[in-house]
Amino acid sequence: MGDLLQPWHLIVLAVVAFLLFGAKRLPELGKGLGEGLKGFKEGIRGISDPPPPAQNVQQAAAPPPPPPAAPVEPQIVRKD
Repeated sequence: MGDLLQPWHLIVLAVVAFLLFGAKRLPELGKGLGEGLKGFKEGIRGISDPPPPAQNVQQAAAPPPPPPAAPVEPQIVRKD
């Protein structure tokens, strides 16, 4: 059976991809595939790295927001 990715197999795959997608679309597909692999590697690296140490909770906590103002109801003025 031998190697699956022999030079002859790669040439056939390249010709089939060229026929399916055309010359204009192949660079776009290659760029998208490269960016996707780069993002995947960065994501995997981010998961395996330990998270940064947390800041002191007292320093990180913000003061509570002020209570909302009481709604003002409009006055109805009747002109007779």
